[in-house]
Amino acid sequence: MEPIDALVTRLGRWSAGRGPLYLLLAARFRQLIDEGLLPPDTPLPADRRLAAALSVGRSTVVAAYEALRQEGRVVRRQGSGTRVASAAALLPGPRVRETSNPLFLNLLEPSDGVILLSCAAPLGPPPELTEAYRSLVLPEADLGYHPAGLEALRAALAEKYAVRGVPTDPAQILVTTGAQQALSLLTRLLVAPGDGVLVEAPTYSGALDLFREAAAVPLPVRVGPDGVDVAEAIRMMERHRPALAYVVSRFQNPTGAVLPPLSGRRLVEAANGLGVPLIDDEARADLGFGADPGVGVDPGMGVDPGFEEDAAQKPWVTLCAYGDVLSVGSLSKPVWGGLRIGWVRGPAATIARLARLKAIHDLGSDLPGQLAAVRVLAGFAPVLRDRLRNLREGHDHLVAELARLLPSWTPAPTSGGQTLWVRLPYGDGVAFAQVALRHGVAVLPGSTMDALGGSVRYLRLHFLLPPEVLTEAVRRLAAAWREYAPGAAPRAVRARAAVPAPRGHFAVGTPALRPVVV
Repeated sequence: MEPIDALVTRLGRWSAGRGPLYLLLAARFRQLIDEGLLPPDTPLPADRRLAAALSVGRSTVVAAYEALRQEGRVVRRQGSGTRVASAAALLPGPRVRETSNPLFLNLLEPSDGVILLSCAAPLGPPPELTEAYRSLVLPEADLGYHPAGLEALRAALAEKYAVRGVPTDPAQILVTTGAQQALSLLTRLLVAPGDGVLVEAPTYSGALDLFREAAAVPLPVRVGPDGVDVAEAIRMMERHRPALAYVVSRFQNPTGAVLPPLSGRRLVEAANGLGVPLIDDEARADLGFGADPGVGVDPGMGVDPGFEEDAAQKPWVTLCAYGDVLSVGSLSKPVWGGLRIGWVRGPAATIARLARLKAIHDLGSDLPGQLAAVRVLAGFAPVLRDRLRNLREGHDHLVAELARLLPSWTPAPTSGGQTLWVRLPYGDGVAFAQVALRHGVAVLPGSTMDALGGSVRYLRLHFLLPPEVLTEAVRRLAAAWREYAPGAAPRAVRARAAVPAPRGHFAVGTPALRPVVV
């Protein structure tokens, strides 16, 4: 049985909401079971013991367990206690059959007039990419199928790592259709139903969806100002030996934290020693625009050494430098989301297996896109220079507008990336996101990114839009906050906004912009 204090931590702020306590407790248990945090056949604490740990009456726990028993999620037998139902009942197939993630649904179901602060991607391609496509010459004697990627692009990406002091052979590079496919292929290769997967809390919600689809069991480790808690991550790996560990070491998504080099080395050495495959998501790693030591431009991307917008712009060290790491990268963040070029760097044998798996799905990524990527990487200095300048300007503008119109909100400091991790002074991010949508702005609630069930009072906002659009977005958020916040709206409106939304998504495809749960 999981230690009672660990279970209480997983339950988190389960009582935050409206309605009877036993329903709130049952709802949180339901979420933990459905998301795999409480695996099949896990024993649950006795009624009185859990009630004492939660400071509630025994009847609250009994009623919550009974509701779960009627749903088939737990089994209760006299003399043998309560346990999560068996795998046969809980794992009939993938947990996620189609996306309900607001990050993706805001793209699938766009609505006129809604400002998307939920999906962080550059708005429009740089002129260098447009010119690369315009001057493209397709090979005449080529089938066009390259499951592992175009050799010229694999060589260019291998050189990117070599310049950073990590010698890399092109055979160690797999080109993918964006970083999302890279994570998907790695999940399919390494994870079986019921396997444990170490994740940060909070983390990229698209990765959580992939792990849930694979029926994996998330093993969340809290993220702090210096990235993932490495000591706790090592303890988690020692205790559970997960099928893989997934981290974002630079400009962590969504918090923006950067893992210090010594901590990164310790994490890699521990994972290698325990035989746990470690994935480092480097999709935003090049986007350092701030003044933190060791955070800066990647010389492997071709940046002019004389370029410095800040005295602290320095080359950065990839986790690959410390041992065996499966690095996932992408050109979608530093260049444009429509350039669906990602990659995995890893041991040649693993890359070969991934290439065979990728061949089943698409026979290889788009060849014109790969040819354009080779051209862009060959002269990347102005692309990255302009990108970092725009990021800094967008960041500073959004921070200033939040301070002006929403001074009670607290954005976490960041020195790179594309997003702000914003703490609300009170309330619930999911409930507020629905109010914000009615005011014409889509935001990503923090709880959708946190497998621990935390980050309830957080939002992720990106700063990639033009200054005037960011100003309008914050104006709309301020209007939504006046409606939502206690003391700033009629009582009936506050009560409605305070009710936590059921699990689901925000449909933005209706003219009324009303939230719809599916």
